Amino acid sequence: MITIGKLSPADRPRWEELFHGYNTFYESEYPQSMYDRAWAEFQADERMHALGAWLDGELVGITHFFPHVQTTATDSVYLEDLFTAPEARGRGVGRALINAVGDWAVEHDYARVYWHTHETNATARLLYDTMATLPGFIMYTMDVPRPTA
Repeated sequence: MITIGKLSPADRPRWEELFHGYNTFYESEYPQSMYDRAWAEFQADERMHALGAWLDGELVGITHFFPHVQTTATDSVYLEDLFTAPEARGRGVGRALINAVGDWAVEHDYARVYWHTHETNATARLLYDTMATLPGFIMYTMDVPRPTA
């Protein structure tokens, strides 16, 4: 049975392990300070939010999300990160986490949930194609210079 809920301080080590797995999947590496900042935000549960998925009592999935204000539509929720431990894949964990973010959005009066994935993430896209629409937008990113200390 899958249980979805907020992450408690006792979940920090496993959450961090799962988040490292997510970042490794996307071939990204971040300093410990990024994990510390994210965890603090999730525990404050004000700007950024996190949920965990437990399968038979073990934390096997995480999602991170936050509100996104919009000028031309009702505000939305951006689901930024979603990761299921490899040994738990195919058991409904990802779907349960996405649905839980949807429930959170309804409870907080948001009109939709949206997310991105890499075009090569075929396994995840099989799930996403059953739950959401692909609106056809292409995402661009631009790094901006940061002042040095």
